[in-house]
Amino acid sequence: MTHAPTTLRSPSVRRSASLLSSVLIALTSLFFVAAPAEAHTKISHSYATSQLRNAGITWSSSGNCSDRYNSTCTSFEQINQETISGVITLKRASGCSINATGGTEVGHASGTYSHWNGYKIDISKYTCVGNYIRNNFSYIGGSKWKAPSGNIYYDEGNHWDITYYTCGC
Repeated sequence: MTHAPTTLRSPSVRRSASLLSSVLIALTSLFFVAAPAEAHTKISHSYATSQLRNAGITWSSSGNCSDRYNSTCTSFEQINQETISGVITLKRASGCSINATGGTEVGHASGTYSHWNGYKIDISKYTCVGNYIRNNFSYIGGSKWKAPSGNIYYDEGNHWDITYYTCGC
């Protein structure tokens, strides 16, 4: 049986080796920081509406406009691509008509996963889409349903407020 030289087994050498190991781990974590799990691509109003139109999804606003800085408009400026893809997936999966009534315009609640930051879209409360959400997603309380993807569907009374974390339903 062989043994390490006495100098490597001494307490001061072990402390030094442990300290060196800790420094190397710390330096490695500085240079090799993990990227976010999923980056969100921001898109223009024009590109978003082109995709919605091609999918057969309509949109409307009480002000008949698309200015992001006007709360009576429905704007998709700087919306996440995942949000647009998500609502298109919802339409295809459900087979229902969908009309978007809210996007990234001012006038919604703030927060990380907000309308302004591109994570949310409001849609009209049609019976077909409501039945699809209630029958296919898990009720989590407070008028909210959660899809297997983690996306949240919130029945706000006169419309659905949907938070898309991913592009799947």
